[in-house]
Amino acid sequence: MTASRGPTRAAARDWTRRRTAKRERLEAVRPFVSGRVLDAGRMRDALHALLRPGDRVALEGDNQKQADFLAGALADCDPDVVHDLHLLISSISLREHLDVFERGVARRLDFAYAGPQSVRMAQLLADGTVDVGAIHTYVELYARMFVDLTPDVALLCAEQADHEGNLYTGPGTEDTPTIAEAAAFRGGVVLVQVNRLVDRVPRVDIPGDWVDLVVESPRPYALEPLFTRDPRHIGQVDILMAMLALRGIYERHGVTTLNHGIGYDTAAIELILPTYGERLGLRGKICRHWTLNPHPTLIPAIESGWVESVHCFGGEPGTERYVAARPDVFFTGPDGSLRSNRVLCQLAGQYAVDMFIGSSLQIDADANSSTVTEGRLTGFGGAPNMGHDPHGRRHASPAWLSLLTGEAPALRGRKLVVQITQTFRSGGTPAFVESLDAVQVAEDAGMPIPPIMIYGDDVSHVVTEEGVAYLHKATSLADRREALAAVAGATPIGSHMKERHVEALRRDGLVALPEDLGVDVRAAKRSLLAARSVEDLVAWSGGLYDPPARFRTW
Repeated sequence: MTASRGPTRAAARDWTRRRTAKRERLEAVRPFVSGRVLDAGRMRDALHALLRPGDRVALEGDNQKQADFLAGALADCDPDVVHDLHLLISSISLREHLDVFERGVARRLDFAYAGPQSVRMAQLLADGTVDVGAIHTYVELYARMFVDLTPDVALLCAEQADHEGNLYTGPGTEDTPTIAEAAAFRGGVVLVQVNRLVDRVPRVDIPGDWVDLVVESPRPYALEPLFTRDPRHIGQVDILMAMLALRGIYERHGVTTLNHGIGYDTAAIELILPTYGERLGLRGKICRHWTLNPHPTLIPAIESGWVESVHCFGGEPGTERYVAARPDVFFTGPDGSLRSNRVLCQLAGQYAVDMFIGSSLQIDADANSSTVTEGRLTGFGGAPNMGHDPHGRRHASPAWLSLLTGEAPALRGRKLVVQITQTFRSGGTPAFVESLDAVQVAEDAGMPIPPIMIYGDDVSHVVTEEGVAYLHKATSLADRREALAAVAGATPIGSHMKERHVEALRRDGLVALPEDLGVDVRAAKRSLLAARSVEDLVAWSGGLYDPPARFRTW
């Protein structure tokens, strides 16, 4: 009998293949580089040297800022040299983002949102030009960059860089640090377009040892004022729904921490806080801590003393001076500029706030909703991250406890997930439908599951111009459906409701109409808005808000 020698060691293995590949890539681009600085005029040649067929490439396309110079250079690559790339991009916003697929430079795509390119995206998917891995939420896509979608190359953008590669991202930090970290610490190459090369950056947002290459772009990167809503376009129905939401949800549940979507309906809520909310005596009781971009329509509420803090996903063009002048409210650096962070703000919106309120294009009888409709593959963005009840939450608050569920001793609160929408959208299109278009889209595209944005069992309240449905109070699926139908108006979902059924739901507290909440429908007028134009918002800011030209009418 012989003694065991223990486990047999395998043959020697190279544990640094990714680092070796990175060195080879950087050596290949050396003819186009001085120090860390790439020659902008040789960008196409540099990408040919840097990229390999089949690479996973993270291209920064947030829902606001875009690495557009790098996107254009990527789309201009020779598909005989660079092809079959696997593109990771949070928001497909530019024509070039899809040009790369039509030209054969890229083949596979993982993304989160495709608002501006949603129609073209749907067509390319139908044509088989794009192979979609998954439609993610923002946090989900970034999380996978640290697991099974680690980028080989990251193409990012920033405000400034020094010659050591230190980056200043300014108010539009957004996703840049997260993507840079995912690539930099696992052998990926980080290439950043910057608006300006400087000797010293005002604030180091990303250290130079995370960054391999920088290129000074011929033009500033594209930045979309996505969260700016002109109060001129807020109508009486939006104001009525805002009044219903304040009385029926914000006041009733004592909501102090929250996230707002980007529609005119939530903008109306922000603009009636200093007027209608003040009359109700709610200042200091609701809407104190926010996770959202610097919404210009929030300025009157901030100036009126409603808002204690705002943490932002990203910046908003024109609000820079205003934000710098309000450091007690916004998260700013010593230089005065905003420090946004999309991932951290998404997590705050998921776990640290009591309520999410937003809208959708379609809602079915079970309150499932989606922005994916026939011929339009929009995606989700961050709504599913914030628009669900996170079972990992453990801290209590009055609003969270107001939706207490379960049986002792395993009691838990619940996040308020609110859908707010008019029963019919522009063109007479019903918002409430028997079956989501997303179901057919999934079947046609061979998706494993329909692209539902927010699942109905997460939705606690629905607000329309008809009233408020308290879905969280329902004890059965049938009751939930009845409550939803009661506020769905003359849509296919609501048209079958009988008045006696609605009366029973009102008695049971599952539905509240305006009169039940003490809301005078006749008072829903534009005179209730604290600001009725962008010019009014500028005045509220003391001249600090500098709106983009498209929003100026003076």
